[in-house]
Amino acid sequence: MTATRPVALVTGASSGIGDAAAVALTDAGFQVIGTSRDTSRITARPGVTYLDLDVTSDASVDTVVQHVIDRFGHIDVLVNNAGLGADGAAEEISVGQTQRVFDVNVFGLMRMTKAVLPHMRARGRGRIVNISSVAGFVANPFMAVYVSSKHAVEGYSESLDHEVREHGVRVLLVEPSAVNTPFDTNMVPADNPLPVYAQRRRTFHDVMQQEMRGGDDPTVIAKVIVTAATAQKPKLRHPAGSGAARVSVLRRIVPARTFDRSVRKLNRMPT
Repeated sequence: MTATRPVALVTGASSGIGDAAAVALTDAGFQVIGTSRDTSRITARPGVTYLDLDVTSDASVDTVVQHVIDRFGHIDVLVNNAGLGADGAAEEISVGQTQRVFDVNVFGLMRMTKAVLPHMRARGRGRIVNISSVAGFVANPFMAVYVSSKHAVEGYSESLDHEVREHGVRVLLVEPSAVNTPFDTNMVPADNPLPVYAQRRRTFHDVMQQEMRGGDDPTVIAKVIVTAATAQKPKLRHPAGSGAARVSVLRRIVPARTFDRSVRKLNRMPT
């Protein structure tokens, strides 16, 4: 069956930003395929087709992408949203736990991208929308593993966009700031917590919970994803949410020492 509507494939569509993006893209006229490790637990959204997908598995990625192409005829937009956080100081998190986060946030995104690129390039059009974060250009304490994964996504996306733009494909970044989702309660825990960091870690948890509970609704980010997916002349980077654009500007124009102090002050650390 060939879809008459454009087709969007969204990873990590079980909740939060991915769920909101699936709904927003459906409302924008897309046939949407939402994926998750276990879609049986998802509250289905009207107009969204759900498929099980493990972005850490080459076989799962290749099977799902081919299934979508066979069933719907094409893929116009890929939204790489699946992601993991990591909870703890860099010294507290093992290389194995770090690899787990990178396998989803970075290599999972790369697997999905490499699976759809030949199809999009052959058609001469397509959009790949990678969900990054303000953490992709601002480093907060106790987030070194997550921050480094998002820095990798930023660099990969910008470089790849140069490579494929002449073939009609764009690779774009959406950079949310704090979003009101359960993300902070579903992070990979540090497997070697150290007493020396305990007090600062607890303070950071308090700051993060406050920021996220007061953060943007996922629907705000979803609207930016739709813009990235549909704009005639899209920007490479799309800050998303009430604070993202402001932080992006400040990061560029504020002197480094001043910006460093502001990050430490926000996280209740000595300046």
